[in-house]
Amino acid sequence: MTRFAMLTGGLALLSFMWGCAAPPPPDTRAADERAVREIEAEALKAAAAKDVQGFTSLYADDAALFLPNAPLVTGKDSVRKTWGALFATPGFSHSFETVKVEVSRGGDLAYASGTYTMTMNDPKGKPVTDKGKYVAVYKKQPDGKWRCVADIGNSDLPAPAAAKK
Repeated sequence: MTRFAMLTGGLALLSFMWGCAAPPPPDTRAADERAVREIEAEALKAAAAKDVQGFTSLYADDAALFLPNAPLVTGKDSVRKTWGALFATPGFSHSFETVKVEVSRGGDLAYASGTYTMTMNDPKGKPVTDKGKYVAVYKKQPDGKWRCVADIGNSDLPAPAAAKK
C-alpha cells in the first residue's frame, strides 16, 4: 500500500507541477520581422538622403561594422563617423535591398540579409561601383526596440591584387 501511495502522490505532484508551469511566451516573430523590415526601409531612405544621423540610428551602442576591405569598426560613435566619412565622399551613393528577415523563436535576435550597391569616385574622379551582399544582426533592446549589433558587407568584386615586391 505504501508504494501505491508514493506512486499516486508522485504522479499528483508531477501533474501539479506541470499544470503550474509558466505558459510559453507569445510568438511575436511576425511582428518582430515587420519591425526589422521597417528599420531597414527607414535606413534605406536615410542612405538615399545621405542622412548620417538617420542612417546610423539603427545601430546599437555596441555595434560592430564589417565593411569590405576595411578594418573592424566598433561602437556607435565610430560607426557614425565611418558612415559619415563615406557619405561625404565625392560621388558616394549607397542602396540596398532586404531579401530576407528571420527572427529567433525567443524573439530577442533577428537578422536581415540582402544585396547592396555602393558607388563613389576614385582618386581620378571616375565613379566606381561595388555590388555585394550583407547580413545585419539585430538585437531587441531593453526598451523593446530593435537595433543592429553587427553589420557585415561582402563585396562581389574580385579581391584586390596583392602588391608586387
